[in-house]
Amino acid sequence: MKLIVGLGNPGEKYAGTRHNLGFKILDELTKKLNLIDWVLENKFKSEIIKTDQLILVKPQTFVNQSGLAVSALVNFYKVKPEDIIIIHDDLDLPLGKIKVRMGGAAAGHHGVESIINTLGTDKFIRVRLGIGNLKTQSSEHKKAHVSAEKFVLEPFMHSEKSQVKHMLKGVVKALKILIDQGLEKAQNQFN
Repeated sequence: MKLIVGLGNPGEKYAGTRHNLGFKILDELTKKLNLIDWVLENKFKSEIIKTDQLILVKPQTFVNQSGLAVSALVNFYKVKPEDIIIIHDDLDLPLGKIKVRMGGAAAGHHGVESIINTLGTDKFIRVRLGIGNLKTQSSEHKKAHVSAEKFVLEPFMHSEKSQVKHMLKGVVKALKILIDQGLEKAQNQFN
């Protein structure tokens, strides 16, 4: 059983923001796999879709508290850390870049940090999605002195949409390889 968790914030206010890429990826994956609608499971503080092989999860705890939802699911379904896949945005990667890895530090991502803290391990798979950063953004962002916290809660600019669309397709492909062929194959193709 694989637990695939897309990180994001609940509510319409955050739909389409950089920080909600994890949710967007899972929505794309469910379309590709022809899965049914999301079900809100209060005991897991998450929206989930469960199949025989997969549990897809959109935590409803806000990104910074994602560990609460993930640990509830891990404890209930007895999922091993190496069978957990966390999909999240990454400020340190250029827009559109995909990185797949096992373990490592949270690198400033508070959602990943929350998961590491509640699970007591960093030995789970991360699918990191490049959202760019303030150094690579337009002069409007630079002039406005936008903080990283504000930047991740902004929608993508019109000029970024084609890169994001291309990344979405790539990530869905990476997830299918992760599920069907394992970590090494996904890393070889996407890192």
